Amino acid sequence: MLVITRKPEQSIVIAGEVEVIVLGISKDGVRLGIKAPRSVQVHRREVFEAIAAENRAASEAKVPVQDAAALLRAAKVSKLDGR
Repeated sequence: MLVITRKPEQSIVIAGEVEVIVLGISKDGVRLGIKAPRSVQVHRREVFEAIAAENRAASEAKVPVQDAAALLRAAKVSKLDGR
């Protein structure tokens, strides 16, 4: 882990495309601004962990084989009907 000291209005650059700027410091915490391309996802840790948990749960969900087959048949019929 890299540990550095920055003052308000100073920043760091990550991978040449993400800039983290110290906007302010108070007794309650540090305010950071983050400039990143739209292709880079930026989340607070608790949001990131919630998204990861939802993705794991979705990947572990099991659809009964009969239901999966019915869905495939319905999709095929819809495609043939032009829907």
